[in-house]
Amino acid sequence: MTPRLLERYKKEITPKMMEKFGFKNTLQVPRLKKIVINVGLGEAAQDKKLIDGVIKEIATIAGQMPTATTAKKAIAGFKIRKGSSVGCRVTLRRSRMYEFLDRLINVALPRIRDFRGVSADSFDGGGNYSLGITEQGIFPEIDVDKIGMVHGMDITIVITAKNKDESFELLKFFGMPFKR
Repeated sequence: MTPRLLERYKKEITPKMMEKFGFKNTLQVPRLKKIVINVGLGEAAQDKKLIDGVIKEIATIAGQMPTATTAKKAIAGFKIRKGSSVGCRVTLRRSRMYEFLDRLINVALPRIRDFRGVSADSFDGGGNYSLGITEQGIFPEIDVDKIGMVHGMDITIVITAKNKDESFELLKFFGMPFKR
């Protein structure tokens, strides 16, 4: 079963993007490449149980098991040793990527208190979009009563666009709620 956003991309968004930017071929139209979810937990260096709980929560949100990230070098001021777990990350591709983006746009972001939209200034030079979320409780898969520690996450949407204008329009057509 193909994800809803992927079908919408093929049937509606591709023709609109071709018309707006004057693409002659459908392969020129920007598309999603991957979505990376990253959680950094410096506190996990002291308590190993924290990282296990976070990995389970991110696996529930993403539908894919994340990998633990380790410190590359020791930082004495933060009591972090080289090789200790300091977070986790997961890379979503294909149908899981579209399903996660659909849940993020239509379910999770509107659940943020006093939500007015996401910033349109978070594009890098290559057209990729980065978004920071302050708590994992906005996802409906997470039971708020069972959260061990409130943590945020960084979500990076990698797009095959040449510039940020094309990426902005693609995400706008997907329904990303940008601030006006």
